[in-house]
Amino acid sequence: MKDYIAIVSGAASGLGNAVMHDLAAKETPVAAVDLNAIAADDLPEGCVSFACDVSDADAVNATVADIAKTMGKIGVLVNCAGIAPGAKIVGRNGQHDPAMFAKVLAVNTIGTFNLLTATAAHMQKQDPDDIGQRGVIIMTASVAAFEAQIGQIAYAASKGAVAAMTLPAARELARDGIRVVTIAPGVFATPMMLNMPQEVQDSIGATIPFPPRLSDPADYASLVGHIIENSTLNGEVIRLDGALRMAAR
Repeated sequence: MKDYIAIVSGAASGLGNAVMHDLAAKETPVAAVDLNAIAADDLPEGCVSFACDVSDADAVNATVADIAKTMGKIGVLVNCAGIAPGAKIVGRNGQHDPAMFAKVLAVNTIGTFNLLTATAAHMQKQDPDDIGQRGVIIMTASVAAFEAQIGQIAYAASKGAVAAMTLPAARELARDGIRVVTIAPGVFATPMMLNMPQEVQDSIGATIPFPPRLSDPADYASLVGHIIENSTLNGEVIRLDGALRMAAR
């Protein structure tokens, strides 16, 4: 996978930001996609910001076409854009808001699908490398896809769908030399978690068997790098969670 660029969604913060910095450090040009443009001062050298609502298929298609035209061969897509509002099926204020449920699926599931399809369409047209590979697509699920907590009904549905898309996508795109792998992260030190009181962070981190702390986004980025390099990894959902198994609450 030489002379390629990578698309990273959700690049403004959290896991996507860690991936952007890690790839840039390896001198891989990155198209940093997020809902709003990322300030130039926050972009590593070789990265270009693209504002895009990933839940809008037309906007995604136009953005990916623009990236391919201005930056070159798309070798990697890393889907990190996502939201995680919490609500019970029936809470103190009544039933779960169906608009919220739809919004979570629109960003987390449909947004992932939109980038998957748009990027794969470009990768298919590219010349393969020396092993016949045209690209690597990495999606982000969550351990909530497997043992979500109370209040995560929408998030669990959205991430469970991403995990379920992995194998059929890998099987279909194998004929074009495109690999598809999903990472299911546990509890990471992203802005959402770091905005909580320190005692809450420590309490959550202590539930992880080892290491007993909030996981480092750099570890997620490291796994992304390994997936890119390891051509045998395909069609798999990889848990990255320190052996965490989420309790009901």
